[in-house]
Amino acid sequence: MSDHAVTVEVRDAHVSYRVFEEPAMGLKQGFARGRMRRQHRMIPAVQGVTLDLFECETLGLIGPNGAGKSTLLAAMTGLLPLRSGTIRGRSRPSLLGVSSVLRPALSGRRNILIGGLALGFTRAEVERRMDEIIDFAGLRADIDRPMRTYSSGMRARLRFAIATARIPEILLIDEALTVGDEEFRRLAAERIDDVRSASGSVVLVTHNMNEIRRFCDRVVWLDEGRIRAVGDPGEIVDDYLAAPSTNSRSSSR
Repeated sequence: MSDHAVTVEVRDAHVSYRVFEEPAMGLKQGFARGRMRRQHRMIPAVQGVTLDLFECETLGLIGPNGAGKSTLLAAMTGLLPLRSGTIRGRSRPSLLGVSSVLRPALSGRRNILIGGLALGFTRAEVERRMDEIIDFAGLRADIDRPMRTYSSGMRARLRFAIATARIPEILLIDEALTVGDEEFRRLAAERIDDVRSASGSVVLVTHNMNEIRRFCDRVVWLDEGRIRAVGDPGEIVDDYLAAPSTNSRSSSR
């Protein structure tokens, strides 16, 4: 991808987060608990990561749970501070995750309005795009039901449709495609192509290796917060699945 411009530059990025621990207490200490201070320690989640994201590219991030994938995405959007290093982007990335904040008690239609306003649309713009978003999500018959009554796949389609109603220059996807059905994956692939066609970039985090092979141009394998390998999706996925720590995921082939 060296013939394409860089959209995000990550240089020696380190991210840590604080974990609080309850001290072991005897009976006497238990009565004095109100006067005790909670202990904490810093966990290194991303350690010295350096990489470039290019125009017209979909980059996959793979690795076991706790490898630092989601932490790296959060740092790329500015949601988590760097302990050291730098992350520079051509624009602020848009992060799409399964935990996107919508309101389960409200209807799908109301959530489209809330999500659209959060993206910077005016109310009139959301109203003009409403039918398009509903149809993309495949929720025409269910759009006025409370979102809490939706299946996980329906919620995933709604979140994706809202988040990509305005094609972002840099789209970060954190496990947001894994709960959709085949039709949703087809639509998501088309929307990802739309981002790339507009000289944009996509980063995809998933444990589904079929999605990595299907969508990605390059893959970064993270392990304990460090880059273990970067390269062709087929080669990196094969090496990842053959590793002792990931043999249990061989069914994802």
